[in-house]
Amino acid sequence: MKPNTIVYTSNTGYTRQYATLLGEKTGLPVYSLNEAMKKLDPGRSILYFGWLMAGKVQGYAKASKRFHVEAVCGVGMGATGSQIEDLRKANTLPASLPVFTLQGGFDITRLRGIYKLMMTVMIKTAGKGLSNKKDRSPEEDAMLELMLHGGSHVSEENLTAVLEWYQKAQ
Repeated sequence: MKPNTIVYTSNTGYTRQYATLLGEKTGLPVYSLNEAMKKLDPGRSILYFGWLMAGKVQGYAKASKRFHVEAVCGVGMGATGSQIEDLRKANTLPASLPVFTLQGGFDITRLRGIYKLMMTVMIKTAGKGLSNKKDRSPEEDAMLELMLHGGSHVSEENLTAVLEWYQKAQ
């Protein structure tokens, strides 16, 4: 079934940017999960966007209890199209559910509380490990760059697979 609404959960704004961009491309209305819980009827057919933390799509469990999720887009620091099977496993997503990953961005100054602390530790440990690695892949170079200097990879191009799926959905 083709979703008729985009619902998202965003922490630092990159997921919201993707949801808004897709909404502009498809003409679908876009709601934060909090707005959707108040305004949309249960069972509504949605395309869900959530930010990634430790492999979990934030807000997905809550959204899937109330709405009919037609596809999931996880937004994180990894390369677009990567880690899909890991995401599927960590979130117990059925094989029939289309899953997409999108590279968002990173800005430590946008983080608060425990998330800021966790990412500070991750940068020190994983960042150091990547810095010391001799033969980094291009994806690892991009991840290290994001960790050390921040930045955004939000782009229309990264939504290509999602748009193609949406256009084919019945």
